[in-house]
Amino acid sequence: MTSKDKAATLVEALPYLQRFRGKTFLIKVGGSAMDNEELVSALMRDIVFLEIAGINPILVHGGGKAITSAMTRAGLGDARFVGGFRVTSPEAIAVVEETLNGSINPHLVTLINQHGGRATGIPGTGVFRARRIQGTTEHGEQVDIGQVGEVDQCHSDDILYATSSNIVPVVSPLGRDVENGTTLNVNADLAAAALACTLKPAKLVYVSDVPGLLSDPEDPDSLIRSVTPENAEELIASGIISGGMIPKVRSAIEALHAGVDKVHFIDGRVPHTILLEIFTAEGVGTEIRH
Repeated sequence: MTSKDKAATLVEALPYLQRFRGKTFLIKVGGSAMDNEELVSALMRDIVFLEIAGINPILVHGGGKAITSAMTRAGLGDARFVGGFRVTSPEAIAVVEETLNGSINPHLVTLINQHGGRATGIPGTGVFRARRIQGTTEHGEQVDIGQVGEVDQCHSDDILYATSSNIVPVVSPLGRDVENGTTLNVNADLAAAALACTLKPAKLVYVSDVPGLLSDPEDPDSLIRSVTPENAEELIASGIISGGMIPKVRSAIEALHAGVDKVHFIDGRVPHTILLEIFTAEGVGTEIRH
């Protein structure tokens, strides 16, 4: 890029910086985008950029592959999923909690701090109150999937204290069972959406390992750049949105109805994906808007 090109990029970003200063972005990070340490580090640097620009980022992270590896090392067998939810035995929940709260969460906090930001790890058990759920097979049968829950309510005091202190809260997707206080494994996408319903941020951003919503799942160039909730339901009915994307998209729509301004699905394998999506006119992923 020439100096003129660099200046043009900054000028293009200016109205977005003005619009979002003082706003909150809730960012969920997961998928294989978390497997590349260089990309993860760059993503945390971009989150520091948001904070320095006057935006309040809140990070909710997953940890699927790391959990699978840890469970294998612990001799708990191969990972099993029912309807997109990981089957989590009482023995496995301890491994899940240690991986999320003892490994992934502090690592992300360290990366943010190394890039000049300030971050704090917040265990999801201090944020999410959850109820155990059953899994549903592809044949519609209800099955026991163990220590797995869905969010019943969110306690956001620690998160709001962090953002008011210019500290990035990094939250793990675990819940405290409202019935007996045990730890429950919560799908990170749904946890982020539930938290967004409570906090009503300007943006809910899902960073994963797909470009966004695709009209042809086999063609990464078939990106659907913008949809309304009504369009999204039509895509679900036609089968274009299917499988594990259905609950993710519906949770995004629920967040919109609860007061979130806009939801974005972007590819974490693209360098600076958050900055490109938020601070350029064209963006790089899919937005769901009112």
